[in-house]
Amino acid sequence: MANPKKKLNDWPGKLTSLAKSLGIYLLIGIAALIFFYSISGGTKLEEGSNVPISQIVSDVKDQKIDKIQLEGNKITALYKNSDQKATSRKEEGESIYQILQAAGVDPKSVSIEVKDLSIQQAWISILGAVLPVLLMVGLFFLLFRQARDAGQGIFSFAQSRAKLFAKGSPQAKFADVAGYEESKKELMEVVDFLKSPQKYKDIGARIPKGVLLVGPPGTGKTLLSRAVAGEAGVPFFSIAGSEFMEMLVGVGAARVRDMFAQAKKSSPAIIFIDEIESIGRMRGFGISGGHDEREQTLNQILVEMDGFSPNDYVIVIGATNRPDLLDPALIRPGRFDRRVMLGLPDLQERVAIIKIHMRGKPFTEEVDVERLARRTVGFSGADLANMLNEAAILAAREGKKAIDNKDLEEAATKEKLGPQRKRMQSETDKKLAAYHEAGHAIVGHLLPAVDPVHRISIVARGMSGGHTMFPPTEDRSNETKSRLLQQITTALGGQAAEEFTFKDISTGAGSDLEVATNIAREMVTEYGMSTLGPMNIKRRPMFGMWPTGDEGGNVSQELQAKIDTEVKKIIDTAYKQAVDLIRKNKSKMDKVAKELLVKETLDGDEFESIVGKKKT
Repeated sequence: MANPKKKLNDWPGKLTSLAKSLGIYLLIGIAALIFFYSISGGTKLEEGSNVPISQIVSDVKDQKIDKIQLEGNKITALYKNSDQKATSRKEEGESIYQILQAAGVDPKSVSIEVKDLSIQQAWISILGAVLPVLLMVGLFFLLFRQARDAGQGIFSFAQSRAKLFAKGSPQAKFADVAGYEESKKELMEVVDFLKSPQKYKDIGARIPKGVLLVGPPGTGKTLLSRAVAGEAGVPFFSIAGSEFMEMLVGVGAARVRDMFAQAKKSSPAIIFIDEIESIGRMRGFGISGGHDEREQTLNQILVEMDGFSPNDYVIVIGATNRPDLLDPALIRPGRFDRRVMLGLPDLQERVAIIKIHMRGKPFTEEVDVERLARRTVGFSGADLANMLNEAAILAAREGKKAIDNKDLEEAATKEKLGPQRKRMQSETDKKLAAYHEAGHAIVGHLLPAVDPVHRISIVARGMSGGHTMFPPTEDRSNETKSRLLQQITTALGGQAAEEFTFKDISTGAGSDLEVATNIAREMVTEYGMSTLGPMNIKRRPMFGMWPTGDEGGNVSQELQAKIDTEVKKIIDTAYKQAVDLIRKNKSKMDKVAKELLVKETLDGDEFESIVGKKKT
């Protein structure tokens, strides 16, 4: 909590600075107003019509004017027996007496009143000399202050950009992180050390200096790290790896030094570096050699983590989804010497995550959390949170008071495939999409290792013109060869149905072919599931980059030819099997396609009512 006395003591300085700034601006404004006011002739009389000076001389001659008021070069004539006025101007240096005499008019025939403008003219002269100086001084002051602020900004490049969550500020707790019980146990030791470091020192134990959280995007790495700080009740410095990088060379290393210095002053503390691979990439492959900005920043982190003394109770937590890119010196024992793996949540963890994100949202009684968790195999924690939010938005859009199963199903489908795209389709395109998706469904339904059909639709989503969903019925950590082969056959079922029905194929199978080819190539090169035998052909980085697609020159031409032959053999065999299944079950496929043309979307129960129960 801030000290109120300190705040009160700061007020005089702030008020003085504010008064100086306002005084300068006020002085410039007043000087400008006086200047423009003075050159406009001061206080003006109520003016009448503007007439030529010859008219005024003629009216004086005719004795129509009672009085003439002279104010500099301005002439105001007041007429007799009326409120009429007329104004005119004379030339500089001329006398009103001379003008009247030249016209044959006696100046004594009219009352002439001359106003003394010597004081105003004196002020105009003074202001004409002083005002430009004041304006120049004010302009230079503003430029100087901006330059000073810019200079401070340059020097602030070296300051850490880490966000500080001070001790006592609202923080997440382990109770806010559903699932990941094993990971929490690993991190509880870090919490216990920060709370009771002496217990570990007495027995000679050394707590890890760094903890690396590894997992796919959306699995809660940032939330878990904040929960560690919340449980330990210590300051938490949070920064992304990209925030160390700037145009100026050496800025990243300077920010690292500043961040660690701040953390040591606040120890015990936690430093959290998100997306650490952006600065912790493997050295030695950069095009610019070993002296670029990223490597200098990494070197400084290595030095700082090695430089902790036994009394520096600072723990560094890094998060990444690409541990293969990290430099070995960064993840060796003594730096990031503990690795906590965060995978996609299993069934029970999904149930817990869904319950947390259901808080504050009304649901109908028919919503079954466990059934929803089984439906969302492969979803991360972020996916589940977004799915429930999308369901709430959909229910509100339709004016519902509670979220039901229909909203959740649509939200889950949208999360994985994207929103519906209501577009005009020709009858030919709709028929082609219906048979394509029916082919996927029939082939997958007849293969025992493929999961049951959950939904078939010819409604476009994302980049696809339709979809057939086979969500896993259980969490799997491994895949068998037979299951992978049947997945390839199912992926090729759409094109097989097109060719068998229309004697032609379309571009709609592009993504299916990509999926099938990738699975087949991984079977050959990574899992040893081919006639080449149990061998793993790993891809190696070249110039700091991983080759995309094939092995990129890491194998001989002869071996690459054999790999291509094996991949083609797997694809050809699976395609032939898909065509045979379509031929033998043509009547069922026709029924499914016709039903899709009518309803556009079929649930798993509706599909099985047409083709029968799946045999396992």
